[in-house]
Amino acid sequence: MTSRPIIALSSLDETRALGVRVAARLQAGDVVFLTGGLGAGKTTLARAIIETLTGVSDAPSPTYTLVQTYETESGTPLWHADLYRIEDEGELEELGLEDAFEDAICLIEWPDRLGDWCPQTRLEIDLSMAGQDDTNQSDNGANKRQVRIAGRGDWETRLDDI
Repeated sequence: MTSRPIIALSSLDETRALGVRVAARLQAGDVVFLTGGLGAGKTTLARAIIETLTGVSDAPSPTYTLVQTYETESGTPLWHADLYRIEDEGELEELGLEDAFEDAICLIEWPDRLGDWCPQTRLEIDLSMAGQDDTNQSDNGANKRQVRIAGRGDWETRLDDI
Protein backbone atom coordinates (compact mmCIF):
# COMPACT_ATOMS: atom_id res chain seq x y z
CA MET A 1 0.00 0.00 0.00
CA THR A 2 1.26 3.46 -0.94
CA SER A 3 0.09 6.58 0.88
CA ARG A 4 0.48 10.31 0.50
CA PRO A 5 1.33 12.85 3.19
CA ILE A 6 -1.61 14.10 5.22
CA ILE A 7 -3.61 16.81 3.44
CA ALA A 8 -5.08 19.64 5.52
CA LEU A 9 -8.47 21.00 4.44
CA SER A 10 -9.55 24.32 5.95
CA SER A 11 -12.89 24.79 4.21
CA LEU A 12 -15.72 23.14 2.32
CA ASP A 13 -14.28 24.63 -0.87
CA GLU A 14 -10.99 22.81 -0.26
CA THR A 15 -12.90 19.56 0.36
CA ARG A 16 -14.77 20.05 -2.91
CA ALA A 17 -11.50 20.84 -4.74
CA LEU A 18 -10.07 17.55 -3.48
CA GLY A 19 -13.18 15.83 -4.85
CA VAL A 20 -12.58 17.40 -8.27
CA ARG A 21 -8.97 16.16 -8.26
CA VAL A 22 -10.03 12.65 -7.27
CA ALA A 23 -12.80 12.61 -9.90
CA ALA A 24 -10.30 13.48 -12.63
CA ARG A 25 -8.43 10.21 -11.94
CA LEU A 26 -11.42 7.85 -11.72
CA GLN A 27 -12.33 5.29 -14.36
CA ALA A 28 -14.58 2.26 -14.73
CA GLY A 29 -13.75 -0.41 -12.17
CA ASP A 30 -12.38 2.01 -9.58
CA VAL A 31 -13.47 1.64 -5.97
CA VAL A 32 -13.00 4.51 -3.52
CA PHE A 33 -13.33 3.91 0.22
CA LEU A 34 -14.44 6.99 2.16
CA THR A 35 -13.79 6.55 5.87
CA GLY A 36 -14.06 8.76 8.92
CA GLY A 37 -16.47 9.46 11.72
CA LEU A 38 -19.90 11.01 11.46
CA GLY A 39 -19.59 14.56 10.14
CA ALA A 40 -16.02 14.09 8.89
CA GLY A 41 -16.90 15.16 5.33
CA LYS A 42 -17.33 11.83 3.50
CA THR A 43 -20.62 12.82 1.87
CA THR A 44 -19.35 16.31 0.98
CA LEU A 45 -16.37 14.75 -0.79
CA ALA A 46 -18.58 12.16 -2.52
CA ARG A 47 -20.96 14.89 -3.73
CA ALA A 48 -18.07 16.84 -5.24
CA ILE A 49 -16.91 13.73 -7.11
CA ILE A 50 -20.47 12.99 -8.28
CA GLU A 51 -21.05 16.55 -9.46
CA THR A 52 -17.74 16.62 -11.33
CA LEU A 53 -18.42 13.34 -13.14
CA THR A 54 -22.17 13.57 -13.71
CA GLY A 55 -23.20 17.21 -13.44
CA VAL A 56 -25.67 16.33 -10.64
CA SER A 57 -25.29 19.11 -8.09
CA ASP A 58 -27.82 17.98 -5.49
CA ALA A 59 -26.92 14.30 -5.03
CA PRO A 60 -28.80 12.88 -2.05
CA SER A 61 -27.01 10.94 0.65
CA PRO A 62 -27.67 7.19 0.32
CA THR A 63 -27.93 6.78 4.10
CA TYR A 64 -31.41 5.26 3.89
CA THR A 65 -31.47 3.93 0.34
CA LEU A 66 -27.98 2.43 0.83
CA VAL A 67 -27.07 2.98 -2.85
CA GLN A 68 -27.60 5.82 -5.31
CA THR A 69 -26.62 5.25 -8.93
CA TYR A 70 -25.67 7.75 -11.61
CA GLU A 71 -24.22 7.78 -15.09
CA THR A 72 -21.09 9.80 -15.72
CA GLU A 73 -20.88 12.11 -18.69
CA SER A 74 -18.71 9.46 -20.38
CA GLY A 75 -21.40 6.81 -19.83
CA THR A 76 -19.69 4.92 -16.99
CA PRO A 77 -22.02 3.96 -14.13
CA LEU A 78 -21.22 5.61 -10.80
CA TRP A 79 -22.44 4.05 -7.56
CA HIS A 80 -22.48 5.89 -4.22
CA ALA A 81 -23.06 3.50 -1.32
CA ASP A 82 -23.44 4.27 2.36
CA LEU A 83 -23.08 1.00 4.26
CA TYR A 84 -23.55 2.48 7.74
CA ARG A 85 -26.81 0.57 8.26
CA ILE A 86 -25.45 -2.79 7.05
CA GLU A 87 -25.32 -5.17 10.00
CA ASP A 88 -24.42 -8.43 8.25
CA GLU A 89 -22.31 -9.16 5.16
CA GLY A 90 -25.21 -11.25 3.81
CA GLU A 91 -27.13 -8.03 3.16
CA LEU A 92 -24.49 -6.92 0.64
CA GLU A 93 -25.43 -9.51 -1.98
CA GLU A 94 -28.79 -7.83 -2.52
CA LEU A 95 -27.10 -4.53 -3.34
CA GLY A 96 -25.21 -5.84 -6.39
CA LEU A 97 -21.92 -4.25 -5.37
CA GLU A 98 -19.81 -7.17 -6.58
CA ASP A 99 -20.87 -6.52 -10.18
CA ALA A 100 -20.50 -2.76 -9.74
CA PHE A 101 -16.90 -3.21 -8.57
CA GLU A 102 -16.07 -4.60 -12.02
CA ASP A 103 -17.49 -1.96 -14.36
CA ALA A 104 -18.64 1.08 -12.37
CA ILE A 105 -16.96 3.77 -10.34
CA CYS A 106 -17.90 3.01 -6.73
CA LEU A 107 -17.78 5.46 -3.84
CA ILE A 108 -18.21 3.49 -0.61
CA GLU A 109 -18.88 5.14 2.74
CA TRP A 110 -18.40 2.90 5.80
CA PRO A 111 -16.44 0.28 3.81
CA ASP A 112 -15.59 -1.61 7.01
CA ARG A 113 -19.01 -3.24 6.57
CA LEU A 114 -17.77 -4.99 3.39
CA GLY A 115 -15.81 -7.68 5.25
CA ASP A 116 -14.92 -10.42 2.74
CA TRP A 117 -16.45 -8.36 -0.09
CA CYS A 118 -13.59 -5.85 0.14
CA PRO A 119 -11.86 -5.43 -3.27
CA GLN A 120 -8.06 -5.69 -3.24
CA THR A 121 -7.55 -2.73 -5.58
CA ARG A 122 -8.92 0.49 -4.16
CA LEU A 123 -8.30 4.12 -3.27
CA GLU A 124 -8.71 4.80 0.46
CA ILE A 125 -9.56 8.29 1.65
CA ASP A 126 -9.80 8.80 5.41
CA LEU A 127 -11.18 12.11 6.69
CA SER A 128 -10.90 13.26 10.29
CA MET A 129 -11.25 16.43 12.29
CA ALA A 130 -7.91 18.18 12.73
CA GLY A 131 -8.38 18.68 16.48
CA GLN A 132 -10.79 18.04 19.29
CA ASP A 133 -10.95 21.58 20.67
CA ASP A 134 -12.21 24.97 19.49
CA THR A 135 -8.91 25.75 17.75
CA ASN A 136 -9.83 23.60 14.74
CA GLN A 137 -11.99 26.34 13.23
CA SER A 138 -10.91 28.10 10.05
CA ASP A 139 -11.42 31.80 9.50
CA ASN A 140 -14.82 31.19 7.89
CA GLY A 141 -16.01 29.00 10.78
CA ALA A 142 -15.66 25.70 8.94
CA ASN A 143 -14.07 22.82 10.79
CA LYS A 144 -10.57 21.93 9.69
CA ARG A 145 -10.05 18.38 8.48
CA GLN A 146 -7.15 16.08 7.82
CA VAL A 147 -7.18 13.67 4.91
CA ARG A 148 -5.07 10.56 4.52
CA ILE A 149 -5.04 9.00 1.05
CA ALA A 150 -3.68 5.54 0.34
CA GLY A 151 -3.75 3.30 -2.70
CA ARG A 152 -3.85 -0.47 -3.01
CA GLY A 153 -3.26 -2.40 -6.22
CA ASP A 154 -2.84 -0.18 -9.29
CA TRP A 155 -3.75 2.86 -7.17
CA GLU A 156 -0.25 2.70 -5.70
CA THR A 157 1.05 4.22 -8.95
CA ARG A 158 -1.91 6.55 -9.57
CA LEU A 159 -1.78 8.69 -6.41
CA ASP A 160 0.63 11.31 -7.71
CA ASP A 161 -2.00 13.36 -9.53
CA ILE A 162 -4.38 13.75 -6.58
